[in-house]
Amino acid sequence: MNKTRTLTYVWPKSIRLFHWINVITISLLIVIGLIIFNGKTLGVTVDAKIMLKTIHVTIGYIFAINLIIRLVMGFIGSSNDMWSQTLPFMKGYKKELTKFRRSPKQVYKGHNPIGKLMVLALLIAMTIQMATGLILAGTDIYYPPLGQHFAKSIALDETQLDVIEPYSKVNVDDERYKQLKEFRSPIITAHVYAFYALVILIPLHILGVIVAERREKSGLVSAMINGYKFLPEKSNNHKT
Repeated sequence: MNKTRTLTYVWPKSIRLFHWINVITISLLIVIGLIIFNGKTLGVTVDAKIMLKTIHVTIGYIFAINLIIRLVMGFIGSSNDMWSQTLPFMKGYKKELTKFRRSPKQVYKGHNPIGKLMVLALLIAMTIQMATGLILAGTDIYYPPLGQHFAKSIALDETQLDVIEPYSKVNVDDERYKQLKEFRSPIITAHVYAFYALVILIPLHILGVIVAERREKSGLVSAMINGYKFLPEKSNNHKT
């Protein structure tokens, strides 16, 4: 490996902003979600639970908007934003992975082959969380984008949807509400299991960053703050 290194711009502001908004929102969602999930054990009242769910959903909107923007940028962004450079789908990935196994200390401009697999796993888990969370927000506390639809589906009088509130049976048809709960059940399961996946993947991601930084010594962590890595001036490393 060439010992001479130069400060190279790798991650644009859009990627860094996405990353840190993700860190903050997911951390808050996990903490609040755990409190809601263990509400009975913790003695959380119904009113407090509704308040916590409202906060959870509000933060979830920020998380969802941030994720959607990132998903779109993966198709229209610059080189290191593109999914073709970030996910393990690009042509020659198997060869890249084989080379990495043989020489794990080589420096990468973007993610190394294992990092790309982790990005894919995190994106899948986050997308499931987002999709199921938006549905649950509508079925549980009747929040957008589907809240009005679900409120209407259980209303005795569709002209008075504004009186339908969480944990209240006012203007609610019992049979249709029961059907709504049955509809919610598998979505809750998917939401919970995606949460478990994130709880496992996030520490693995942090561990992977630590291991990669010890091997590459390219400034992985600081690069997600200032956008720059220390890369060999003349290198056969991948441009990804």
